[in-house]
Amino acid sequence: MSAPTMSKAAPTKAETAHLQVFAGLRLAQIEVPTTRAQFEAAAAEILAAGTVGFDTESKPTFAVGEISDGPHVVQFALPERAFIFQVRHAEGRELLIELLQSHSLRKVGFGLGSDRSQVQAKFGVSLGSVIDLGHEFRQRGYRNAVGVRAAVAIVFERRFIKSKRTTTSNWALPQLGSSQLLYAANDAWAALRVYQALQAVPPPAPPLSLPRAQLKL
Repeated sequence: MSAPTMSKAAPTKAETAHLQVFAGLRLAQIEVPTTRAQFEAAAAEILAAGTVGFDTESKPTFAVGEISDGPHVVQFALPERAFIFQVRHAEGRELLIELLQSHSLRKVGFGLGSDRSQVQAKFGVSLGSVIDLGHEFRQRGYRNAVGVRAAVAIVFERRFIKSKRTTTSNWALPQLGSSQLLYAANDAWAALRVYQALQAVPPPAPPLSLPRAQLKL
């Protein structure tokens, strides 16, 4: 009989502070399409990959009752690079929607519940073929929510740096800054790396349920 899965706690930010930094993508590996031709080439490469790291970013809201009109940025990460789609570009909107609702493109990320809602509200489509890695970690016995920072620490024993200043920056800007591009790309890329690592180590099998008669001494 398999032993019950032990309940585990994800490492805190303080517990990961001593780890070496997780090396992510560089600026040279990040593409931001702006023309129709660039969007078509990006979409073709993303679809061909089959599985990508995925995330979205939205301009933060600060006023009480203010509703976000995001996402303003959508990220797709491949093993060697990432594509940053700025929603404001009409040239890529049709292709972006195709990628978002595609069931043949597996989109992997963390805490994608809000992303689902925003995509539905913004584009009127549902995210197709989504894998939320938080669920994967729950299957492995982690009782509290595991985000990208904790996951990178668990899987790679590395510290994933997330800047609060960049997180709450204006993602609706016409031209994103270097820190924004690196942040957005590596959020999605880290999710892909974690997913790939988890595939090599499947979760433990659930405890075997035996009929009552077999449990009697």
